[in-house]
Amino acid sequence: MSKKTEKLHGLQDLLIDEFIKRIASGEASPSDLNAARQLLKDNDIHAAVKDDNPLANLVSMLPFNDEGVDKVINQQ
Repeated sequence: MSKKTEKLHGLQDLLIDEFIKRIASGEASPSDLNAARQLLKDNDIHAAVKDDNPLANLVSMLPFNDEGVDKVINQQ
């Protein structure tokens, strides 16, 4: 691995650790949360919505009445 690649991996590790610290402490700003979301998206990190996980809880709290979302959740 090149020196530059090692540095980039180290920077990404530091960034991820900082996001975790801010989110876990409740100190994350909306822009922090958006940046963390974008980091996950850019790295092809996806989550499946199932009845018994926190993502399903989030979906149920959103102010949308979308039957398609309910069908996806119930099929998992």
